[in-house]
Amino acid sequence: MANPLHERALLRGAVRSLWRSLKQDLFDNYRPELHYMRGPGPKWNAKHLARPQLPATSGLTNASV
Repeated sequence: MANPLHERALLRGAVRSLWRSLKQDLFDNYRPELHYMRGPGPKWNAKHLARPQLPATSGLTNASV
């Protein structure tokens, strides 16, 4: 026959574990959208903004000449 005190301790541990899991799932304050980059960083800007700009074309192409 099993010891009733041992059974109570096991049940109490199971309930405690269930409560902790439920509490974590319901009240988890981790918000991954706060950790995402919101645009290109300084290395990207240094690499891409350092390129010389091409002069704007007037809309005419060589095929029309």
